[in-house]
Amino acid sequence: MNTVISKDGTIIAYEKIGSGKPLILVDGALCYRSFGPMPKLAKLLAEHFTVYYYDRRGRGNSTDVQTYSPQKEVDDIAALVKEVGGSAYLAGLSSGAVLALLAAESGLSVPKIALYEPPFVYERGSEKSKINHGANLSSMLAHDKRGTMVKYFMVDMVGAPAFVGFIMQLMPMFKKLKAVAHTLPYDAAVMGDFTVPTERIAKINNRTLIAGGRKSPATLHNAVQSVADALPNKELRWLEGQTHNVKAEVLAPVLTEFFNN
Repeated sequence: MNTVISKDGTIIAYEKIGSGKPLILVDGALCYRSFGPMPKLAKLLAEHFTVYYYDRRGRGNSTDVQTYSPQKEVDDIAALVKEVGGSAYLAGLSSGAVLALLAAESGLSVPKIALYEPPFVYERGSEKSKINHGANLSSMLAHDKRGTMVKYFMVDMVGAPAFVGFIMQLMPMFKKLKAVAHTLPYDAAVMGDFTVPTERIAKINNRTLIAGGRKSPATLHNAVQSVADALPNKELRWLEGQTHNVKAEVLAPVLTEFFNN
């Protein structure tokens, strides 16, 4: 394990494997270095790049400070970019894809970014877009209802059927999900109102890969297409047979091709 110190003093833990141009992987909600898709994805990409994957603040071995803002997570990425030499590629999954967009928007030296299914799943002006998920999650956290937070995230925010939330709490991984449930308000803050910020995305000129899974629900298809429509310098890819929980062995070759060309 390696560490870097972010602008506000937060210690960010990361792993480094492989050789080649630096590529930083950004996790989505509830995932961290030892739990989620990044270790397997990093191993596959390490044949072509020096891959860095890290614990987002408040998760795993990374520390945290109050109060939170999405800019602080951009600062975390900035600290990693500085650590790897001042410039790096970025690849983000789910809300991590939105952080990659924010990093590019902030002017970090990230000449190429890859996004997999940024979950802008609400229509602008819809009733769902007016829900304050961050406040709801913070209220649950204040009462230490971590399990409820995870189920709320899966069902009310992500849109999984109610029975999925029930089944999840019976699975061994539910304990790990509860352990990082306190960071769910962070992901809600990153997502804003869960609608595509078209005007802001249109100003991002970094070369960008935007990808989605053919088997993902229509809300995510619409999100991917809308982001692609807004980006001025993009490549859109649809991955056959894939859902939001994309397989590393399918995504890795797509990322390798994009970052190497």
